[in-house]
Amino acid sequence: MKYDVTVIGSGPGGYVAAIRSAQLGLKTAIIERYPSLGGTCLNVGCIPSKALLDSSEHYHNAREKFELHGIKLSNLSVDMPQMINRKNQVVSDNVKGVAFLMKKNKIDVFHGHGSFVDSHTIKITKDDNTEEQITADKIIIATGSKPITPPAFNYDKERVITSTEALNIDKVPKRMVVIGGGVIGLELGSVYARLGTQIDVVEFQDRIIPTMDKDCSKELMRSLKKLGVKFHLKHKVNTVEALKTKVKVEVQKRDSDETFSLDADYCLISIGRRPYTDNLGLENTRVVLDDRGRVQVNTHLQTDESHIFAIGDVVRGAMLAHKAEEEGVLVAEMIAGQAPHIDYNLIPNVVYTWPEVASVGQTESQLKEAGIPIKIGKFPFKALGRARASTDTEGMIKVIAHQETDEILGIHMVGARTADIIAEAVTLMEFRASAEDAARMSHAHPTYTEALKEAALAATDNRPIHI
Repeated sequence: MKYDVTVIGSGPGGYVAAIRSAQLGLKTAIIERYPSLGGTCLNVGCIPSKALLDSSEHYHNAREKFELHGIKLSNLSVDMPQMINRKNQVVSDNVKGVAFLMKKNKIDVFHGHGSFVDSHTIKITKDDNTEEQITADKIIIATGSKPITPPAFNYDKERVITSTEALNIDKVPKRMVVIGGGVIGLELGSVYARLGTQIDVVEFQDRIIPTMDKDCSKELMRSLKKLGVKFHLKHKVNTVEALKTKVKVEVQKRDSDETFSLDADYCLISIGRRPYTDNLGLENTRVVLDDRGRVQVNTHLQTDESHIFAIGDVVRGAMLAHKAEEEGVLVAEMIAGQAPHIDYNLIPNVVYTWPEVASVGQTESQLKEAGIPIKIGKFPFKALGRARASTDTEGMIKVIAHQETDEILGIHMVGARTADIIAEAVTLMEFRASAEDAARMSHAHPTYTEALKEAALAATDNRPIHI
């Protein structure tokens, strides 16, 4: 079988690349090593974690807020197996949706492990060890990433787990240690904290979500502490010992020899992910990996073999599903002779805790380090009528603009629905709007988005209306 385009990997980057290629009239195939399509995101990442985040938030609100709203409940409890079943159904529905899209767009789907025989030929090894080969004019590597699990942490998938296993715990743990204060650890840690688990977060840096704006780190940490989450900042984990019914985690202060142990039911490793290029047969091509295991590509996402492209988690940049999707579209359109473009500065980043955290553009620290003159406007959710009405008063929106031109350079937010509000910020920055442009836009009242308007007013000439 010969194809115009073959995609290895069916995660968000891969399946979107395949769909766009097919839309552009290219004969397209996609190879997926697992039985279901969708990759990490749909099966053991974005979608199932958000399903559990929503379920746990419903329970938390029922326990903590319903009485305030005049809703009284008795005998409230968590049915963890049903929560997991609902999550699994959400995953199943999304996976079926991707399979439907493959059929709709006449994309041939091959299940098995894809590897290069040569730069145009791919061998597909199936679960029963049978093989077949296909060739393609253009090939897109979209094989994603895997959790990093250092040997000292003794990852056993039972007591020492990653996000994959954390999605299927069928009984609410009493205590869990989370190694890493980044997005994945905080999202899943907050799921179990809402359900009543004591969460201890061990983070090597001096703050959580260290790649995001410092004000966002402070706001989120304040909210998570209210859930009972304990933080051990500027600490590292030396060893993790898995016992039959618990784990023992040895923690050390970053700048001293002082150590202590944390006992818990589970230890969740969430210190990042590594590009997944295992057994891909790259040695049979001129494709090169960098010192972090990422596929080296140029600005057009081409490898040293100009007809082989790579996208998503296997290349440089943030490991985000929507970044991979944009790259998939870009590569498909380039193959078809178009001239697409991605502004990586305007790809938003989101943490799906509650309150949510979202940001786009550069942080205050980055701009100051670059010597760019800036002005900042902030507006707290507690001053927002809509937030008071829903009791979601935690958080703020921060607008950073150029001191001289007033162009918006970064927008950072913590609060209810900020994962959705950030799209407005991206739109503004895509069109190079000024803070005054945002301040003069009419925003419906009462809405959460009014906080963005007020923060823009504060950045323009310090004239917010409601504080």
